[in-house]
Order: sequence, then C-alpha cells, then structure tokens
Amino acid sequence: MPPAAPPAWAMALIYWLHFLATVTWIGSLISISVLVLPASNRTLEPADRLRFISALQKRLEPVAWFSMGLLVVTGLFQMSANPHYNGFLSTSTQWSLAILVKHSIAVVLVVVSAIHTWEVLPAIQRTLMKKDKATPEELARLEKREILLLRTSLILAALILVATAVARSS
Repeated sequence: MPPAAPPAWAMALIYWLHFLATVTWIGSLISISVLVLPASNRTLEPADRLRFISALQKRLEPVAWFSMGLLVVTGLFQMSANPHYNGFLSTSTQWSLAILVKHSIAVVLVVVSAIHTWEVLPAIQRTLMKKDKATPEELARLEKREILLLRTSLILAALILVATAVARSS
C-alpha cells in the first residue's frame, strides 16, 4: 500500500520554497550577468572590478549554496509525491526522462559552482592580496574565468528550467 499523500498545505509550502530558491538563485545569476558585470566593466579598473566581484560573490555564495540545498530537499519531496515517479533512474515516461535530464544537468551545475566557490574565488582573493604585484594578464585571466563560470551556470540553469517545463507539460 503506497504511503498517504502529504496534505495540500504541506505541498504548497514545499512548492513555494522550491520556487523561492529557484528565483533567488537564478535571479542572482541573471542580475550579475546582465546588470552588474556590464556596469562594472564600464566603470571600474580590472583590479577594482575583481575586488568588487569578489566582495559580491562572497555575499552571494552562501545564498546560492543554501538555495541549492533547499532545491534538493524540496525537489525530493515533490518528486516522491508525483504520481509519475517510477523510481530514481526511470525513463519510462516523458516526465521521468525530463526529470532525469534535469537532475543530470543539476549535478553538472553543482560541479561548476564548486569550482567557482573553492577554486576561482580563492584564486581571485589570493591575487588581490598581492596588491600591486598582480599582473594585468593574471587579473584578466581570473576575470575571464569568473565570467565563463558565471555564464556556464546561467546556461545550465536555463536548461534545468527547460527540462522542468517539459516535465510539467507531460
């Protein structure tokens, strides 16, 4: 006998938290990509731009990781309550295939985020501690890597939304 479905209010709360985490995380990626980086490129010198990006990311990283954790927890509840759910690696329906694709992309996104958090941001901070000893080439390389990871994250997040839309439409 399958377990009883959670009450409607609990599922509504779970959906709301999932949407809130999605909007917070993806909204921050879009805001930085579309608004913040272009404005900082026009107004700040490379070292100041990296300092600004580093300070911004230092505040954003905990929010992003919290959002990711919340997405995992609420997503698991949603998935287990969905009548289309046939098992973890099931591809028997369009819904299950879309969810598997979504989760596969999410794993790649977590890896990209981990590289950003634990490799690139510390490298930026170490370089900025050198003060005047950091070369323009070194600053440019780090900034380019930061932007590449940010745009990659944004593209992956958009693909996750596409897979979600496919699953919801089935």
